[in-house]
Amino acid sequence: MSQSIKSIMHQSLQKILYFPITKIILGIAICFSIFIVVQNFVLKPILYSLVSNKNVADPIIHLVSVFVLLFSYYFFFRLFEKRPVSELSTKYFPKEIFGSFIFGFLSIALSIFILYLLGNYHFISISTENYAVKLFTTLVVAALIEDLFHRGLLLRELENWLGTHTAIVLVMLLETIHIFNPNANVLSFFVSLCWGFTMSMLFVYTKRIWLPFFFHLGWNFAQPFYGSNLTGLNNLGTIIQAKFEGPELLTGGKVGIENSIINVILLLSIGVYFYYRARKEGKIIARKTVH
Repeated sequence: MSQSIKSIMHQSLQKILYFPITKIILGIAICFSIFIVVQNFVLKPILYSLVSNKNVADPIIHLVSVFVLLFSYYFFFRLFEKRPVSELSTKYFPKEIFGSFIFGFLSIALSIFILYLLGNYHFISISTENYAVKLFTTLVVAALIEDLFHRGLLLRELENWLGTHTAIVLVMLLETIHIFNPNANVLSFFVSLCWGFTMSMLFVYTKRIWLPFFFHLGWNFAQPFYGSNLTGLNNLGTIIQAKFEGPELLTGGKVGIENSIINVILLLSIGVYFYYRARKEGKIIARKTVH
């Protein structure tokens, strides 16, 4: 085989391997596979043999799994693309951890406060008996999986390939998988689109996963904290026992407070604000033109 043919084949293979869709598929397949294998075939057998109480063992498994997922993602793209994995940069880590968690939590708190003023939210009692650390660490794992792959991988690759606007639209459509959550309705579809837009803008503005991830975590933690269902689930524990009453458009019904029209407006406002900031600071990537 001549040197020129080998060179052409090598270039073709490189184009296929480094094509955005290929990188997305490889990133999800390899990193998620490592996560699943380590969690189910290493961590669970070891921890369950050492700790009989699953309420103690599971939080440890969840937290270690978080680091396994982050490290597998970091080292895969560090070695595969030979680049700094800037989407996991910890340059502003403390600020983005606490600031965005509080931001997400207070966003739900604001909705609850508005419902309270309208007479649609009634405080009953407060107790930690119905909430366990295991429930919180479950939220951590779920939020990380979504934000690492949806924002850190999918949005990042699509943005660099197709431009920010097209990438956001595609990720917004992906977020509509949430309509398959328990008790979802027509409004859930629009909530999912708003969620996809706002979470995308949190990533586009920082180019790191921490702002969307910790906002997501604060947002999800606050809902059962205030006695609401979370995406249709009512088994994630509560700290404040409360009663919601009134039109589903305001309370979110069985889906939970995130399905309230108040939160649709709130999410859109946050997303538009960060879009404005990103555009003003030149962080919107234009679609590359083909000559």
